[in-house]
Amino acid sequence: MINRRTALLIPLLILSACSQREIDPSNDFPNNGRDETALKRDSLYLSERLPPGFPIPDQSFRDGLAQQIRYLDRIPEQQYTLGNLQLSRNDLRATASELQMWLSDPSDWPELRAYQLAGQDQRGNVQITGYYVPIMQVRHHPDDHYRFPLYRKPTTQPGQPLPSREEIDFDGALEGQGLELAYTNSLVDNFFLHVQGSGLVEFENGERRLLSWGGVNGHPYRSLGKELIERGEIDREHISAQSIREWLSANPDQMREVLSTNPSYLFFSEGLTDPVGAANVPLTPLYSVAVDPSVIPLGSILLGEVPLLDEQGQLQGHEFRLLLAQDKGGAIKGPGHIDWYQGIGEEAHFHAGQLKHFGRVWLLLPPTI
Repeated sequence: MINRRTALLIPLLILSACSQREIDPSNDFPNNGRDETALKRDSLYLSERLPPGFPIPDQSFRDGLAQQIRYLDRIPEQQYTLGNLQLSRNDLRATASELQMWLSDPSDWPELRAYQLAGQDQRGNVQITGYYVPIMQVRHHPDDHYRFPLYRKPTTQPGQPLPSREEIDFDGALEGQGLELAYTNSLVDNFFLHVQGSGLVEFENGERRLLSWGGVNGHPYRSLGKELIERGEIDREHISAQSIREWLSANPDQMREVLSTNPSYLFFSEGLTDPVGAANVPLTPLYSVAVDPSVIPLGSILLGEVPLLDEQGQLQGHEFRLLLAQDKGGAIKGPGHIDWYQGIGEEAHFHAGQLKHFGRVWLLLPPTI
């Protein structure tokens, strides 16, 4: 992920699941930003005028928008059926062009219509989590401390199953096949790198490489955060990447069993210089998002009412922000969740780790839809 990451969701690793409740219980914590009074609807999208306060983005968005247009220009014309909404690749391209013209002359209000996403609860509440690209210290060869490999995907015959996380990390199922790209000093760091989908690694000689999404083992994804909540180990209000790390550090005797509850495993590839998403374009910090393409097509432009958090991760309000649908992930499913890219390094890690709150999301399209 970053390129086509399978597991995103660093802040809480919680997969929204269908239940009799409107949202998953693990997402039901105080001050989560969810509007429980919003009217319920049956349709996936609700057509509206553009909400007030349309934001003027900075230059990095303009660069990301240019990348978005290049992506749309190289994919074939196609039709998308999204619940009650039908649109085409040309509609997405027209939206991008309209916004590009508006950015060249902000006095010329864009002629677009907004389609609000239903959210899992059918009230328009969409959980907005965050992801980032970590920087990890690694070695070319294993030693006493750096002994946990990051793997490229093995070549298999059609239909041949790949081993699970437990078989790979704890039983050495891939040893001796020459698939190792680098060695780290922490199996937990490896797990979170899998969750992120890509990351920068720095070798002992100062060399840096970007490891990008290189495929998955095909096993189902299970949220570690949700697992620990259901076990009563961490309160849902306090679940985050940091709290999960702290729990694993305090309970090393349970690490194998708990990590193995998520049998999904991510492989990496080399060769790229910048983090890219599933649309194969560079990701733009604070503007790129990972989506479920069956609900929001890659190449879409969104208007998000995203959470504003304080230093303690408490919700202070929301702000409108244009967003670029340039990525996807195995844990981003349905209309109730998007993952917001925060950037590279520790500051991005901090902000990504706090995000787990609800906002609203609109798909922007030409008025002729």
